[in-house]
Amino acid sequence: MGSRNQEVSWVENGGNVKGLSRENRHGRTAHNMSSSSLRKKSDLTLVSKVRYDLLRNLLANLQEVILGTKLAILFPAIPLAIVAQWFDFGRPWVFAFSLLGLTPLAERVSFLTEQLTYYTGPTVGGILNATCGNVTELIIAIFALSNNKIVLVKYSLLGSIISNLLLVLGTSLLCGGLANLRQEQKYDRRQADMNLLMLFLALLCYLLTLLFHYSGASASDSTDSSLQLSRAASIVMVIAYCAYLVFQLWTHRQLFEAEEEDDEEGGNDSEEAVIGFWSGFVWLAGMTVIIAVLSEYVVQTIEDASDSWGLSVSFLSIILLPIVGNAAEHAGAVIFAFKNKLDISLGVSLGSSTQISMFVVPLCVIVAWIMGIKMDLNFNLLETGSLALAIITTAFTLQDGTSHYMKGLVLLLCYIIIGACFFVQRTPSNQLNVPNIVLNSATEAVFGA
Repeated sequence: MGSRNQEVSWVENGGNVKGLSRENRHGRTAHNMSSSSLRKKSDLTLVSKVRYDLLRNLLANLQEVILGTKLAILFPAIPLAIVAQWFDFGRPWVFAFSLLGLTPLAERVSFLTEQLTYYTGPTVGGILNATCGNVTELIIAIFALSNNKIVLVKYSLLGSIISNLLLVLGTSLLCGGLANLRQEQKYDRRQADMNLLMLFLALLCYLLTLLFHYSGASASDSTDSSLQLSRAASIVMVIAYCAYLVFQLWTHRQLFEAEEEDDEEGGNDSEEAVIGFWSGFVWLAGMTVIIAVLSEYVVQTIEDASDSWGLSVSFLSIILLPIVGNAAEHAGAVIFAFKNKLDISLGVSLGSSTQISMFVVPLCVIVAWIMGIKMDLNFNLLETGSLALAIITTAFTLQDGTSHYMKGLVLLLCYIIIGACFFVQRTPSNQLNVPNIVLNSATEAVFGA
């Protein structure tokens, strides 16, 4: 233990490494536990032989942050995306490399926020997890808004919610059920019920905005009123999410505590920080900048990738983008389902869905409002219907507190059907830059006002 503390002290001179006491342990959310399943224990034996402190600190940081994940093999995609963009190798290549590069970055952001938790305490750490858990989706959405691609913002966020509810949860329940055929799988319904309640609140806001367009009002009055309703609902949703954080981090935090690993291998790695506070802060800021660069590449090249690959923009945004961007989180949820730790798997899938629907989406509406962009909460008929059915199906699946592989199979098949729907749907690329009010008018022209 003493040598381990010395190794950590190289990273931050004079920094005291805090052990993870029972009081601090609740800061490790299901999201953190899921990401930790993809991490590798670093061997700093060779690094310790370096004489120069500055070089030793740098090498220790690189080994912990860059090589400390099983997804390190995807890091070369980041420079490849930058080179492909600079030398114009083909915009579909830029899109593909950028997506691959975002995968390890999302997992490393989770790792770095967890490291900061050791120094800031569980409350601040929980807030960091709550705000940084879906930083990739948020940055992509902001860049899409800056390019006035409102439809792309809605597609990507909607896809993240549906992917977490059906693909991640369905795969977890399916794999967990098959791996534990002779053992009944149970989970704490209280956490699942709270997340589903928040999801139904978000769905209510989306549905009311959609139905407002078919309430019989004139087109101009309906558009302005719908925009005002969306902005008011977004403020309410953000307030509700803040109350949810208080519920999760203070008053009822025992409901959201992630189950600790029983084996000694996982326990030792989670007991102390491996990098210092300021090092973690600098790495987190740097990776956020890289995520911003790759997100801009994704937004700029998704239309060219759609034309080149023959796939609709809706399919790339709703299906492909969430799968690749959250691959690390998804894999962790499945791994814990294999270990019969469904509370962690549910915390990942439902927690991410709640965060996106109740925080990221309304935050985008508010940011667009500040930028002078008219973005509302109307996801259109097909998209909102798909989301509603996904939430309702998930709620019925989790109502009894037990699980088996058949439940996971049904959720997974629902996701495949929704994916097929958006695969055959053809959204012209030029509609990504059209304000949502124009799309609503076109929909009314087809179905009748």
